[in-house]
Amino acid sequence: MENLGNKETNDTVSLAAIILTFNEETHIERCIQSVFQVTKRVFVVDSFSADRTVECARMLGVEIYQHTFKNHADQLAWALENLPVDTDWVMRVDADEVISAALAEEIRAELSLNCSATHGYLFYRLVCFQGKEIRYGGISHWVLRLWRNGSAKIESRWMDEHMVLEHGNTKHLNGDFFDDNLNNITWWTHKHNSYATREAIDLLNIKHKFLPVSSNNHDLTSQARYVRWLKENLYLHLPLGLRAFLFFCYRMIFRLGVLDGSSGFIFHFLQGFWYRFLVDVKIREVERRMRREKIDCVEAIQREFGVNPLL
Repeated sequence: MENLGNKETNDTVSLAAIILTFNEETHIERCIQSVFQVTKRVFVVDSFSADRTVECARMLGVEIYQHTFKNHADQLAWALENLPVDTDWVMRVDADEVISAALAEEIRAELSLNCSATHGYLFYRLVCFQGKEIRYGGISHWVLRLWRNGSAKIESRWMDEHMVLEHGNTKHLNGDFFDDNLNNITWWTHKHNSYATREAIDLLNIKHKFLPVSSNNHDLTSQARYVRWLKENLYLHLPLGLRAFLFFCYRMIFRLGVLDGSSGFIFHFLQGFWYRFLVDVKIREVERRMRREKIDCVEAIQREFGVNPLL
C-alpha cells in the first residue's frame, strides 16, 4: 500500500470528515492520520466501543459523538442530521479505510477549484486482505464518498447502502482509496456473520416488502446500479445456496479471481461463497419459521435474529 506521506492540509478547503467506529482501536489512528491530509475537521461517531477506540481518537483531537448502532445506513443518517457540520463539503471514511497521498492531493486540488457543476466525487475503493491487494474478482468499485454539504443522502437499507447524490454532477478521482482491515480471520468471520444477518433482512425485504426503500436505483452510480440490477433481477431468482456457488465461480473464473493467489482464493471463497451461502441459510431459516409458526416476515425476523426490522 502507498505511503501516506506528510503533506500539510490546505486550510482553505472547507471539508469535514465523518468516521463511524465500533472497537476500531487497531485502525482508528491510521484512518484519522490519512484524513488529516485533507482536513483537520473530523467527526468520529462511535457505537459505544469496548476497546480504546474513543481514547485513541480523543488523543488526536477530533470531535467524538456516541450513538447506538442499528446499521450503517441508520448510523450515518443520524450523523448527517445531528452533527454540527458547517463545512462546504462532507466526506465519509470507514475506520479501516485509508486515503492515499495521491488521492489526498487530488481532493485538495479539486476542492480548491470549487467547480460549481460538481457536487460529488467518486473514489475507487481497493480491497486488501491479509496484507495483499485483491486485484481481480470484480471487488474494486467506485463509491461516492465526498459531496457538497446537503446534496447527498444515504439509502435506507440494512446492507449494501450507498450515498446517493440528489442533484449536481459527479467526478471520478483516480488516487488510491484502500479498504485494508488488519484484524485476524476470527474477527473477519464474526463481522461477516453480522453482515449476513443484515443482508438477509435486506433480501427478505425485497421479496416480502415490509419496508420502503428510500431511493430509486437510478440515483446510484452506473456501476452500483448495474450490480444492484443483477442482484435483484438475476441473482435473487436463482435457488438458495446454488446461487452462492455460481457467484463464487463467476468471481474466480469470469472475473479472474484465480489470479489473486492463495490469499485471494481465501478471500473469494469466504466473501464470495461462504458469506453468500450463510445469507441464504439465514433467509431459509426465517422463511421456515414463517411457515412453521404461521407468522409474517417481520415477526419471524424478530424471533430468529432478535431485531425488529421496522425500528
